[in-house]
Amino acid sequence: MVEQEIHPKEKRGLTTTRIIALGFAAAILVGAVLLMFPFASADGTWTNPIDALFTATTSICVTGLVTVVTASHWSVLGQFIIMLLAQLGGLGVITVAMCVLVIIGKRITLKDRMLIQETYNMDTLSGLVKLIIRIAKGTFLLEGIGAVLYAIVFIPEFGFFQGLWKSIFNAVSAFCNAGMDIVGDTSLRAYAGNPIINFTTMLLIIFGGLGFVVWWNVLKAWKERKEKKRGFAAGLSLHSKLVLIMTAILIFGGALFFFLFEYNNPKTIGNMNFGEKAMASLFQSVTTRTAGFETIPQAGLTEGSTLLTIILMIIGGSPAGTAGGIKTTTVGILILMVLSTIQGKKDTEFMDRRISADAGRTALTVTMLALTVVLSASVLLFATDGLGFQDTLFEVASAMGTVGLTRGITSSLTGAGKLILVCVMYIGRIGPVTLALALALKRKGKKQNRMLPEERILIG
Repeated sequence: MVEQEIHPKEKRGLTTTRIIALGFAAAILVGAVLLMFPFASADGTWTNPIDALFTATTSICVTGLVTVVTASHWSVLGQFIIMLLAQLGGLGVITVAMCVLVIIGKRITLKDRMLIQETYNMDTLSGLVKLIIRIAKGTFLLEGIGAVLYAIVFIPEFGFFQGLWKSIFNAVSAFCNAGMDIVGDTSLRAYAGNPIINFTTMLLIIFGGLGFVVWWNVLKAWKERKEKKRGFAAGLSLHSKLVLIMTAILIFGGALFFFLFEYNNPKTIGNMNFGEKAMASLFQSVTTRTAGFETIPQAGLTEGSTLLTIILMIIGGSPAGTAGGIKTTTVGILILMVLSTIQGKKDTEFMDRRISADAGRTALTVTMLALTVVLSASVLLFATDGLGFQDTLFEVASAMGTVGLTRGITSSLTGAGKLILVCVMYIGRIGPVTLALALALKRKGKKQNRMLPEERILIG
């Protein structure tokens, strides 16, 4: 039944992937127009169209790269527009649209349910509306808790109203992995030694980046461990297990290497005490997973840390969440494929389960396309702006992974350079998602299903 509905819809050009792509594009254009107007800027003047487009794109694509300082260039209304765009980008066009339908009391049709199913790659049509409602409630709950914790620091420092506004904005930005803040022009460097700011930001980033599907699977497994008398891990899906394992390895492994690479570097953590060094290293590892906040200057990183940051930015967070990148599960599947090949296994296996060959092909395709975009955009940026290799690759990887970390060159880019990053941020936000959904669709036709003679090609 699902296939019969999807196939005709493809012919009419209304696939889920196109709806997502057009939805994000429309939101970017509307946001750019609003941000151009004088009411959106702090000094009441019109904002350059390219800067407005760049800001709308970085907000919707929850990236965090900025060409103008968010805290000083935009008025409160402009900042509010940016926050709404980041919220829309973090939750996703489909999720927000369905939430609006639920709020106004409109019936969710079968077509709507199929749209949700494809968006989150679910294997059932039941319980999808409840999932959307839970996602919205969970999002606002975590953002609310984050705002309260931020307020403990910001209200005494900035006063009640300014402190409250900064707390709300930063909580939404952190959970949505947007990476923008309205505290100042140096991100969170002034709070490098503040545990409340650091751990609040890190937890919001991690929860947003895990993926909504993992949230509920973890909660369900925790509740059922006593009811069904089984271990917590036994109640987790294979997807959740891979996400949690990869997330832990990348966060703590990355923190360890940052700690070692930067320990004696006076430009980053060299002058901090041991505890602050450990916290800053952990924060750097977490923020590279598509968040974009910083407590240490990225331009001061050692070459080892710079390379590690680029790798982590490209990997990103997990599927069906607020993070970007090629995703933890993609990298996890590629690693498992390599291990299975080395061990002489025909199938890719993980925790006594076989991973489908389609999943492996999808993971490889997503990775290759992402790397192609990064390399192609880097070449174009070399041509338009003539920047150094590290700066260029770092900036493009940050845009592709929708991270937002920069070595301080974003605002100095040419108009052409900014437009290149706009395109890369857009591809980074919708590319892996739409690509995965497109590859998951079963297409009919003799050319796709025919069996051809096999012939060997030498490899390696």
